[in-house]
This record gives sequence, structure tokens and C-alpha cells, in this order.
Amino acid sequence: MTTPAELPIVRLKSDRAPGHPWVWSAQVHKPEGRLPPGSVVEVIDSKDRFVGRGFWNGHARIALRLLSRDPTEAIDAAWIAARIGEAVTLRRELLQLDQASDAWRVVHSEGDGLSGLVVDRYADILVVEYFAAGMWKFREAIHAALLEHFPGARLYWFAESHVQKQESFDCRSPEPPAPVQVHEHGLAFHAAPGYGHKTGFFADQRENRRRFAALAKGRRVLDLCCNAGGFAVHAMAAGAREATGVDMDPGILEIARANAAANQLAVDFQQADIFDWLRAAVARGERYDAVVLDPAKLTRDRNRVTDALKKYFAMNRLALDVIPPGGLLLTCSCTGLVEEAAFLEMLRRVALNAGRAIQVLDVRGAGADHPFQAEVPEGRYLKAVFCRVE
Repeated sequence: MTTPAELPIVRLKSDRAPGHPWVWSAQVHKPEGRLPPGSVVEVIDSKDRFVGRGFWNGHARIALRLLSRDPTEAIDAAWIAARIGEAVTLRRELLQLDQASDAWRVVHSEGDGLSGLVVDRYADILVVEYFAAGMWKFREAIHAALLEHFPGARLYWFAESHVQKQESFDCRSPEPPAPVQVHEHGLAFHAAPGYGHKTGFFADQRENRRRFAALAKGRRVLDLCCNAGGFAVHAMAAGAREATGVDMDPGILEIARANAAANQLAVDFQQADIFDWLRAAVARGERYDAVVLDPAKLTRDRNRVTDALKKYFAMNRLALDVIPPGGLLLTCSCTGLVEEAAFLEMLRRVALNAGRAIQVLDVRGAGADHPFQAEVPEGRYLKAVFCRVE
């Protein structure tokens, strides 16, 4: 591996060290010669002072991903292994996640100091997602380090096509592993990485599912954009009176039905567009006193954030029409570009438009296995707002 002294140098245009590990192409002087995407480089400021080391990619909008600001650290296979070890130790020893579930996030990109890498565990399957050419170059070291902590695990790795194009690398995924059953707070769920529905299970809502279930005891539950039915299944297991789940995707609803059956619970899962379904429910006079609304990410484009907020407004406003006074609403956004303040402002406007009071009980995010660095607010992508509707 290249020693720090031999690293190519990239100079910032500013004499201020960046306060974020992402450095945009407009903020740097392009280095002389051709550096392949994902090259490890040393970063200096405009006064030639050491800033840090990280990945260079002259083809990407994020030209630099800073990994270390320690001049004694080399970014090599040993460094990668050490960071992965720290991430696993955090989750197993401090957070004691193995006691709650065998499905949790092992590495959360910048939150664990490993920009461009996400690893999720589903029982004996480790799903490795690459977001950066530099991390892809270290794939052998990454896979080896993971297997040290999870001996015998099945590895499945991938990168979204738009990421491969932006970052200029070619990630060839292996055949998807056989689906597996995972467990969360004593309940069983289906996970199938690589089969077109993400995994059929989203571990980031683990604690929010448990919290909603406790609040929904004895209530009539409606799980909108239910995906694999996690909220509805948890609610029924905790004593909800009945539960209905609605999603557009017939494939994921088959997984949801299997999840309910695996736990010997009765949930009515229905395939429909939630707008059409809600309008019909309102027309029938249906009321649900515990509603969860958890749509998929609405945009990756900063220029479409306003459009996303308009859609959040429309679906939340319609959801209020099936919630009686004193009913509960858990409304979520996993659109990272939508900031928490903007999401809460949207809810304020929904309440004003409906002429109803929305009492915010709690604002949560993803579980503690999705940590984020204070200087990287983007890592806190999930907003989960627990409300009481007057």
C-alpha cells in the first residue's frame, strides 16, 4: 500500500479546513496528471498546510471524501479493518443490538467514518452497498474484515446504477443469497437482499415500530405505504384491535402477508394507491385511531425538494380525514434532502389547512445503529414524528 509520503496531493482553493468530509469539485484545484477515481490522496489547503487524507474522484460532484485528519494515519487495508471493527464493537458492546435483533446496520457511511460504505446485517447475510469508487477499490479488505466479525456470513454486495455512473466504477454483484428469516424484538420477518424489494425489511425503523406498537394497543391501526408490514405486525403483536396495511407493490405485499403469518397474526393487506384508497375510505366513513404513514424516498434531487414537500402535504392532509379526535399519527420521511424543520413546517400547514390541532409527542430518527457525525447532518435522513390529532 502507498505510504502517506508518496500520496498524490490535492490542494483546496481555501485556506480554511472544510467542516464536512465531502469536498465539492469547485472547491479544489484539480491535481496534475490523471488520478483514477477512488485514489487515496493527501489534502492540503491553499497555504500548503495538511488537511487530511481521503478519496479523490475527478469525475464526481463530490471530488474529495475526507477519511482522516490525522497526519500519522495511512488509509490502507488495516485502517479500513480498524474502522469496521470500531463500528461492530459500538453496536455489539455499547448498544447491545444482538439482544434486540439479528437485523441491524453494521456500517453507516460517514456516521462511522467510512464515507461511501453501508453494510447491513440480516441474520447470516451481510449486504454491502458501495457509494464511492474509493471504497469499491478496498472491497477485498472490506469483505475480509467483515468476515472476521461475522464468521461464515454470506456476503452480497451492490451499488446502484446511478452511483456507479456518477462515481465511475463497475460493481458486479454476485448471485443474490437465499432469503432468510430475521428477528426483531421477538417477532420474525422475511429478508431477501437482491430480489428487487431492497431487503423486504428496513432495520432503521426498529425502535419506532416498537414505540408505535405500544401506543397503538387496543386501537384500530392503518399502515400506509406499509412495505413488508412491520408496523402493522408489531402493532397486532402488542395488542392492537385490528390492522390494515396498504401498499402499491403486490410483490412486497406477499412478503408482508408472509410476515404476518410467520407470527400467527391477522393483518388485512391491500394493494392500492394510498391516495385512491384513502379517498374511498373517507367516502365510506372509515376511521382509524392509529395511523402510520411511511412512504419511500420521494427525491434524490435538491431541485425537487419543494415537490416532495407538496406530496408529503397531500398524503398527510388526506390521512387526517380518517383519524378521529384523539387519534394517533406517526408520519415519516426517509428523504434525506428534506430537513426536519421543513417536515415539521409541512405538518403545521397540514393542521392549519384541516382546521385541526396536531400535537407532536415525539420526533425520532433511525435507531442508534445509524449514527451520524455532528458535522454531517445528511446522515440523519429519517424523520419519524409521533403525533396526537385533536
